[in-house]
Amino acid sequence: MNLPTVLIVDDEKNTREGLSRALRKNYRVLLAEHGHQALEIMDREPVDVLLSDIRMPGMDGLTLVQRALTREPQPVCILLTAYGSIEMAVEAMKRGAYDFLTKPVNLDKVEILLKRALDSRSIEAENRRLHEQLDSKFGMENLIGESAPMQQVFDTVRQVAAARATVLIEGESGTGKEMAAHAIHRLSPRAKGPMIALHCAALSDSLLESELFGHEKGAFTGATERRRGRFEAADGGTLFLDEIGEISPAVQVKILRVLEERCFERVGGQETIDVDIRLIAATNRDLKKMVEEGKFREDLYYRLHVVSIRMPPLREHPEDIPLLCRHFLDQFNRENSTALAGFTPDALEAMTQYDWPGNVRELRNAVERMVVMARGDKLTLRDIPAPIRDAAAPRAGRGAPAALSLEHAERQMIVEALRATGDNRTLAAERLGISRRTLHRKLNEYGLRGDGKQ
Repeated sequence: MNLPTVLIVDDEKNTREGLSRALRKNYRVLLAEHGHQALEIMDREPVDVLLSDIRMPGMDGLTLVQRALTREPQPVCILLTAYGSIEMAVEAMKRGAYDFLTKPVNLDKVEILLKRALDSRSIEAENRRLHEQLDSKFGMENLIGESAPMQQVFDTVRQVAAARATVLIEGESGTGKEMAAHAIHRLSPRAKGPMIALHCAALSDSLLESELFGHEKGAFTGATERRRGRFEAADGGTLFLDEIGEISPAVQVKILRVLEERCFERVGGQETIDVDIRLIAATNRDLKKMVEEGKFREDLYYRLHVVSIRMPPLREHPEDIPLLCRHFLDQFNRENSTALAGFTPDALEAMTQYDWPGNVRELRNAVERMVVMARGDKLTLRDIPAPIRDAAAPRAGRGAPAALSLEHAERQMIVEALRATGDNRTLAAERLGISRRTLHRKLNEYGLRGDGKQ
């Protein structure tokens, strides 16, 4: 069995060797006399736990923790401190250290804390693994879809996440532009930093400027105290500006300067503030056309358009509608403590036939209303809001394309039920409200294997 590796760093020989004797039965112990030696060891091999004194000649424990946490995989950092250094140890915890122990060290407490720290590290690793699985299966950050247009979105998001480049997300209202922005942030090296969002369309020029850059006390009537803006709040992370096409030329100039020089002044202030941010902007307007019409600065457009992502409207990937319906049904079942089993085939066909001008947001709202107003154990045609049902009926009556037929909807429901139950046919049949024999017949009818594949 591989023992966890603990690196003990202390300039006092007795402390190092005493801790080593106490821990080496259950841990692989490495020793270092000072911070630079500890970093050399971590450069050679991974360390599970860094157990370091906080006051040492040369590099102190706080600096060592900061540099250790840049390693992959990150070690759990625990500091040893005399009573007078507790304030510094608390500061280290704010910067990522797990905990601290006061000297003289109680060896029983060391054992307990190490076990707790390693358990916590194991749970975090498992959570990361599960998040990676969810990202792979469902897209990422509630972006749902298995269609070719959505897979292209996912591929682009994953590709650009690691870069620092500005991203422009274009698409109609309700297509999930903000979700894509959150996905980019979450998958990026800035994921531990702040993700700050601002919707530009609803703010006047003066208010937008104050929200973006902050203001000093007395800068204008009502400015009774200094206030940080969104650029400052997003330092070290990501700033998402929604509906960037709605901002005035004056504010466009100031945003351009931040992108070019990475600095700005608060409204009414003289101090220049440096920031390290990644900007993601979104719009439902045609910015290129606005540039041609003189309504949007060309230089800012090209600054924003380093990488672009187009979120497709739902009518361009209707094959994702059954998957989205199931996702939102599961979500609202949890939120409303209901246990609706699913959609009837005719209800799902009607949902698929509708154009959804409000895109995924409209679909989500419709499913929420259906869950709240449902009269049975499954969602039926009569549960669909009347305007949607009435608009979908003529399209269905004219004859739907084969890919959007009733059979297609039923097949999709079977595929999703099998995936959701881990290919358990009995549970899948219960979820669909049919017998196991009927499910087996449908699998043969649609040419599906047990795992929902052809």
